[in-house]
Amino acid sequence: MSNKNAIADFKTLARTISLVENEADGFEQTLQQLQQNHIPVIGFTGPPGAGKSTLLNAVVGLLLGEGKKIGLVLVDPSSPFNLGALLGDRLRLTSHFNNPNLFIRSVATRGSLGGLSDKIIEVVEVMRAYAFDYIFIETVGVGQSEVEIAGLADTTVVVLVPEAGDSVQAMKAGLMEIADLFVINKADRADADALVNSLEHQLHINGKEDIAVLKTVAVESRGVKEVIEAIVALQQSAKSNERKQILMTEKALRIIAKSKMKGFDKNALRAELGKAASEPGFNLYSFVKKYL
Repeated sequence: MSNKNAIADFKTLARTISLVENEADGFEQTLQQLQQNHIPVIGFTGPPGAGKSTLLNAVVGLLLGEGKKIGLVLVDPSSPFNLGALLGDRLRLTSHFNNPNLFIRSVATRGSLGGLSDKIIEVVEVMRAYAFDYIFIETVGVGQSEVEIAGLADTTVVVLVPEAGDSVQAMKAGLMEIADLFVINKADRADADALVNSLEHQLHINGKEDIAVLKTVAVESRGVKEVIEAIVALQQSAKSNERKQILMTEKALRIIAKSKMKGFDKNALRAELGKAASEPGFNLYSFVKKYL
């Protein structure tokens, strides 16, 4: 990679991501040499059926129209046969496929319970070596575990729909705690205003009145410009700078934990644990002590 290890074209970017995802020879050195660009990483999450892909498609369309360079990471459910991404979300973005300023990468969850791929940190860091204006991540939408995206994205957009229920539903999913911005999509449906009022009331109770609740009809691009404006404002806030330090800590902890667990035989542990658990006086904490 030239220009102080910056990635200059999409083909090189795609190859570098594959190198890192597959842990091919030299991948660690590649990661260590990446140029650190301060590119905003925006996470889109929320329950299945909320219209995350449609909203993201509309947001990307407006930004591309402004000449922005966009990177998309679409986290797809894994194929049960080869652990590859099923590529379902790419079908919703066909209108932008040929735009030279758009790079799309689908990654598989590979059994990860958090709605994110186990290689998501590395993939995003590689993408930040290219001169994008924004990088967007869309999760698969898996309920409570979506909170994992808050440890990766500079800004987390939580997308809900009126029929998803009131703010209690959002709190149960942990989304109330991670959202930097709420978007009520399909806001032309009944009860949209009721959900907005309920969320705003709950945010007030929690002392989080600074978190906006916006309404969109993504299929008609209504309200999408306001979502982009809110994202830009969040990136420029003092809160964003503080959050970046917290995010860097979370990323470092995940990288360290993955390294420590590398090569650990989970199946062997399960077999040994099953045998030990049948013995009289079994204690889990005593059992794991030898691994600590």
